This record gives sequence, C-alpha cells and structure tokens, in this order.
Amino acid sequence: MNFSDRQLLQTDLQQKNHRLEAPEDLDALLDELSGARVVMLGEASHGTHEYYTWRAQISKRLIEEHGFNFICVEGDWPDCYEINRYVKKYDGTGPDAESVLRKFDRWPTWMWANWEVVAFTEWLYRHNLHRQFNELVGFYGLDVYSLWESLDSIINYLEKEDPEAAEIAKKSIHCFEPYRDEEDGVSYARATRNIVPASCQKEVLQLLQEMSARRPKYEHDSEAAFSAEQNALVAVNAEKYYRAMMQPGPDSWNVRDKHMMETLDRLLNYHGKDSKAIVWEHNTHIGDARATDMANSGLYNIGQLARERYGKEAVRLVGFGCYQGSVIAGDSWGAEMEEMPVPKAKDGSWEALLHELAPYNRYYLSTDLQKSQRLRRTVPHRAIGVVYHPERERYGNYVPSIIPNRYDAFVYLDQARALHPLKIASAGGKTPETFPWNV
Repeated sequence: MNFSDRQLLQTDLQQKNHRLEAPEDLDALLDELSGARVVMLGEASHGTHEYYTWRAQISKRLIEEHGFNFICVEGDWPDCYEINRYVKKYDGTGPDAESVLRKFDRWPTWMWANWEVVAFTEWLYRHNLHRQFNELVGFYGLDVYSLWESLDSIINYLEKEDPEAAEIAKKSIHCFEPYRDEEDGVSYARATRNIVPASCQKEVLQLLQEMSARRPKYEHDSEAAFSAEQNALVAVNAEKYYRAMMQPGPDSWNVRDKHMMETLDRLLNYHGKDSKAIVWEHNTHIGDARATDMANSGLYNIGQLARERYGKEAVRLVGFGCYQGSVIAGDSWGAEMEEMPVPKAKDGSWEALLHELAPYNRYYLSTDLQKSQRLRRTVPHRAIGVVYHPERERYGNYVPSIIPNRYDAFVYLDQARALHPLKIASAGGKTPETFPWNV
C-alpha cells in the first residue's frame, strides 16, 4: 500500500471512529446494534482481558435497554448449561459463579473459567434475581466438542425422568464405549478411518429421534427437556465432526459452524418469534467468511450463515482487535497455559492502520464504515488462537480480509492485556478488576 493510499484510508477511518473511555461512549454503537435480532461480538484471541470486558459491557446494555433474551458462546453445551442453571436460580446449582466455572475442565479451560466471565455471570444472576421465569436471560454453549459429556448428560437426565428411555439410550451409546479412553473423540476418529465398519452414526441419529419424539412427555420442565434434546443433537454432530477431522479439506470446520448455526436457530425458536440473541465467538467465526480467504478454501462460518438465514439487517457482526499487548495461550494443543506477548501488528495490517490513526487509544468504528469504497480492499487482519507462537506470528496469524464486508462495526483496543484465568492465583488473593475503562 503506497503512502497516498494510506492517507486516504486514514481520512476515511478518522471520520468513522468513536473514542471508548467510559460506559456512555457506547451509546452510538448501541443505537446501531439495538434493532438487530442477532448481535455477534467477536474477539481476535481467546485470551485477552479487554475483549471479554467490553463484550460484557455491550451485552449488559443490550439486555437491560433493548430486551435481548440470551447469550450464547463458543463453549460446550453441557458446561454452559450449568451457567444457565445458575443464573436462572435452578435447584442444585453451585453457590456462586466461581464454583460453577471452576468445573470447566476441557482444554483450553481459560476461555470460560476466568475472572472476567465470573464477574459477568454474577451480574447476570443479579439481573435475573427478581424477574419472572419468562423474563430470565439465559447463557448457552454453541460448540460441538462435548461428545462424551453430552452422552452422559442424556443418561443422567433420562434416569431421573424416564428410566425406560434411559435403557434405550444406553444401547445407542454403547457403540461409543470402546473409544472413551482418549479425550475429544480422537480414538473414535481414528477408528472411523482405520476400521470398517466403525461409525456410530446410525446410533446417535436414532438417539436424537428418540429424544425428539419423547420431548413432549417432559414439558413439565421445558428447558431441561430442550437441553436433553440439544445434547442428542450435539452427539449427532460431534460424531460427524470427529469423522470429518480425519479427512483433508473444510468438512470438519463446516460441520462445527453449521452446528453452531443450528443451535442458535433452535435457541431463537425456543425463546419465541420475537427473541433476540447475543453471540460471543472468535472473529474467525463471527466475521463473514465470504470477506476473507476462507471462502477460497470452501469454508463458511456462523456469521455468514446467520446473515444468509435471517438477512443482513437482522444480524450485526462486531469484530475486535488490538495492536499489541499480552494474551493467555498455549504453545501446543493441551499445553500449560501461559501469558505471552502480543507483538506490534505487522506493517500494512488492519491493526497497524488503526494504530496509525490514533496510537495508544481505544475506539470503535461504526457500521457506516461499509459506505467507504476505499476500505473495500483486502488487508491482513490478525487472528490468535488458543495455540500461539508470537515469534512466528507474521507468517501465520493474519487473515486476508475486506473489513467492511466482514463486519458491521469494529472495536479497536490499541493496547490489550491477558485475561485472568481462575487457575492462576490473583495478586494478593483479590479478584481482578473487570471494568474495561479502569485498565
């Protein structure tokens, strides 16, 4: 990008940014988001404090001022449903949010078992405290990884509600038993590649059909029945995902994001025709894949699918990013988490352009950024996963993106720092500060 082009881009960006220093600075953004049925709030990593805290502030106002009904996140259904039970004051939940979140043990645990989510969960509990049941705001997981946990949840539910159905379910689940020795379905995935026949696809489809047929029988506790059926759907799609992960190509990614979209659709239907949802996921999921090089590889994501399903006016996609700072991540899958540096964004990237516009500040770009033709060019846009190597970042952590097509708005935080996992002791035994304007 030459100097003249950069100057013109800076002019466009300067006209569209809003400083973020206090809660009221979100007013213009909230006005732009409030009319949507689905608001998706992204993140450029799974381990950055400010992404969680600013998403929380936006979400609180969408809930309090604009009647949004639930939050759904890039997390497992069974674990997140325990948060849902806690914030809705169901019997038998933990005494507080921290105790509920400390039970999250799937790697990377820090994604949801962190102090930032504890603070938001307690706020949601207080928000629900004096509301009628049909006014309670829920918290759910969209992801597909929880094969074993979902199967166990189904059995636990049916043993209480319908022992006859529990025995039928156990027969279906028996197919998976030889593969429980490894986490995350790896043993099962290998078996489907090497052994014929090894697939349990027929069994989980029968289980879902059985759960769907029996659901009206359990309507005395409609959300628990919905959750049990959802766990059966997770089992169906997790089985499909683990079979696909052993094959080259986009299938496993697409299975996962299609499941997320199907779950979002089910939640909106469950909450009623006027319900409204907030989604928390990584930018790579919520930013429209058609505006990135993902599309060239046959990949799609929930942001794209939601726009196609509900229409662009009903879906608002908000990206997040930073110029430099620190992050919680691991150096390999399953490795110990650690705080890592996030180096300065590489020259010519989206983050570098925003840094040049207003260094050491934080602000957001409003939805009318889509009106700028000069911004409709492909630029590198940083994405950090749960596995991260800062020293290699310039070679693999940037997604070529046309930003105005990928997002409706963008929150930029020049300096950002690592979040606070529950499994890392806080300084002096004090709960870390979780208000973004105080950092």
